[in-house]
This record gives sequence, structure tokens and C-alpha cells, in this order.
Amino acid sequence: MNELLQKLMVEATALTRNGQLHEATQAIQRALRGGASEVFGVSDPATPPPASHAPRPAGEALILDGLTRVIDSPPEFAEATRNESQPEVVERSVDAPSDNVDGATEERWIDGRLTHQGRTLAYKLYLPPHPAGSEITPRPMVMMLHGCTQGASDFAAGTQLNALARDLGVVVLYPEQTQHANSQKCWNWFKPQHQQRGRGEPAVLTALAQSITAEHHVDAARVFVAGLSAGGAMADILGRCYPDVFAAVGVHSGLPSGSATDLMSAMSAMRGGGASACTTRGRPMPPTIVFHGDADATVHVSNGAAIIEAARMSAEQATGSLLSARTAGGHSGKGQRHTRTVYTDHEGRSTAEYWQLHGAGHAWSGGSSHGSYTNPSGADASAEMLRFFLAHPPRA
Repeated sequence: MNELLQKLMVEATALTRNGQLHEATQAIQRALRGGASEVFGVSDPATPPPASHAPRPAGEALILDGLTRVIDSPPEFAEATRNESQPEVVERSVDAPSDNVDGATEERWIDGRLTHQGRTLAYKLYLPPHPAGSEITPRPMVMMLHGCTQGASDFAAGTQLNALARDLGVVVLYPEQTQHANSQKCWNWFKPQHQQRGRGEPAVLTALAQSITAEHHVDAARVFVAGLSAGGAMADILGRCYPDVFAAVGVHSGLPSGSATDLMSAMSAMRGGGASACTTRGRPMPPTIVFHGDADATVHVSNGAAIIEAARMSAEQATGSLLSARTAGGHSGKGQRHTRTVYTDHEGRSTAEYWQLHGAGHAWSGGSSHGSYTNPSGADASAEMLRFFLAHPPRA
């Protein structure tokens, strides 16, 4: 890890421990504005991105709610051959990589497929640029799980995560559910066979994350998972089933693991009837950040509270001590109110964070209208999730 990014993470961690979440985000912005030459090995922090994207005017500060850089996808390509024992990965770069003689590479937006245990999963992968002359070090990665009826490109456009990841040097992986597996392209979070380690969708998603980690120089100690709605529910499952793989979890408008076992109980849980805090003894949950609108008519807000309650209970069981909670109100730049609660352990480390979004519905807070299910007026969930993830030290 380069020295400036390490300082950034230390400062953000300290601010988060003190409940100064807005200040932690500002620290990231300041580092990006004033230290881009050191972090990314460029001579001017306003150096424009690759020619295929709109340049940022010289001297203009990085805006964390900038538009996602989306590159059109090519036609579909051949299915990967099924392989029952080992994951098989087929990749095709949408924009061919630009490997320069001085070692620099441009950002890449890749289409790929992985087959594992008889399941084939398509995905899109965002690789940030690598500056010339800078040391090659493993980079963090966030796996993003879309909601029902969405796809990888739509989710990337709506969350705007690639724009943030480009400047922070974060790899972003977008698996895509098939209509064959679910007619609405939902992750099957409500079925028992998809709520267990080593089976179903958790197994293939984890195999994909591990495959990308090995092949694209990702830091295995800083692999994170986040999702919206059904994707948020699956992200919570992955955090519970694979805390040895995923270092932290982000859930937006999702449901807690174990809140449903079939379609009927899923509908009940979404209305708020099945939300409960269930912990997995002997397997502590990773640090968890949750966003949920209190006017969500699709997934009741009690589900977000249940996820945080489970994370709190798990942390207290793991440490044998009670967590401290600090709550503060606030509002986004566009005026939408929220209440955020930060839970810290006896050493001041943040283990859980809950954002209740007042008046918000079932949509990604602070997202772009270029994608579906977004609420551009809300707090920037993408920026806050990245801040939460990067503020935590690498998983041992």
C-alpha cells in the first residue's frame, strides 16, 4: 500500500471511531485533490482520464457524486464450458487494455463468465488505471450485487461506483443473475440452498470473487461485498457464510440472512413480519454498514435494523464486551434527512454503521438517474460505503 493511501486510511479510521463520518469522507476528498500525484504517479491531479471519457477541467476538485464512466458492451460471446470441479473463467475486454512501454495501463471494463459447480455466472469487471512508474501493489475490491430486474451495467450506472473506484484504485466486480435462475433476476436469498456455505449462489459468488482476486492482483485481505435489495440480502448471507473471504459488508434496502425460507416467508419478511436478528455462533460477522429508507414500501425498514442488530450481537459475542453507540442526525447536500448510528468496540473500532434515510423509498441513496432504483437526493451511499470499507485495516 502506498504511503499516502495508508495515511488516508489511518485518518479516516480515527475520524470514524470518533463518529465524524462526514469529516472522514472529506479526508478522502482532500487526499485525492492534493495528493493525486503521489497516489497515482501523475504529475497533475487534474490530469484527464482516458480519451474515451469526458475530462475533468484543470483545477476542479474531484466530486464524489460524479457520473459513472460506462462503456458500451460488445455482442454476447460463447458460453464457458461447464466444469464441475474447478471454476473456469472466460474474459473478454470490452475496451482492449492499453499496456504502454512505461508500464502504465488504462482503466478497463471487462465482460466475463465463470462456471463453478455447474453454474455459469456472467459478470462485468472494472479495473482502475495503473499509472506509469508506480509500484504495483495489490488493490482492494468491492463485489456489487444488483437488485431484482437489474443488471451489471445498470447497477454500475446507478451507483456511480466506478467513478469513485477509479480515483481510489479500487477494483469493482459486478456479477449478474440470470433469468434462468430467477425470472426477475433476483438473487435467491430466500431459499435455504442459497443461504449456506459451499452451496448454491453463495458458493459460485465466492468462487468468482476468489478467482478475480487471484487473476487481477487484488488484495485478498481487502475484498468487500455490497448489494441492493435482493443483492443486499445476498451480501449479508455472504458476509455470514464467508467472513474469511469478505472483510466487510454493505447492505442497502436488504434483508437479514435467515429471515425467509421460501417465497411466502420472503413476502412476509419484506413486509416486516420476518425480520429478526440471528447470529452465527463461532463465526463472527464482518464489519457491516447498512442503508435503509424509512418510507421503503418494498422492503420494510425493520429489516435494515435487524441486520444491524445481528452485526452488533455478533461483535459483542466475539469480543465479550458491549458496543458503544453514537447517533447523529444530518442531511444530504440536496436536503434529504438521515440518522446515522455508529457502533464501536472498547478499543474504539467501528464494527457497524446504520443509516436510516428519512422519507426515502426503495432506491440507492445518492445514486444517478442514469440507473434504475436510485434516489439522487439522498446521502451518497457509494462514497460512504467505500469510506467505511477502506477505513478498516486489512482482514487478518
